[in-house]
Amino acid sequence: MKSLAELQAIKDKMKDKVVLREGSGDVRIVVGMATCGIAAGARPVLNTFVEEVNKGGLSHKVTVSQTGCIGICQFEPVVEVYEAGKEKVTYVKMTAEKAKEVVEKHIKGGNVVSEYTIANRKA
Repeated sequence: MKSLAELQAIKDKMKDKVVLREGSGDVRIVVGMATCGIAAGARPVLNTFVEEVNKGGLSHKVTVSQTGCIGICQFEPVVEVYEAGKEKVTYVKMTAEKAKEVVEKHIKGGNVVSEYTIANRKA
């Protein structure tokens, strides 16, 4: 059993990661983290979304979470963005660099990065 001081230190260290599981904002970023997604590089994508949301001070309006298989393994890593009152956007073949761009242009700027969406891909 840890002491209260040790538990508080762990809590303080991990508070920036809370955006990964909690949030009450209007935007949800969901990263496919099934075996196929992880094998294709989804973990760095997930971590980048969490870091960029925190760095941009967006954690009050954006939640980053993970899910299992999305069902389009050939397009992994897959990220879905849900915004209140808008149609879901599915980003495919994501990388950490693309994730940074999506946060900057889509999440902050309101403009879908269409070249990364499933609508612009072929199997």
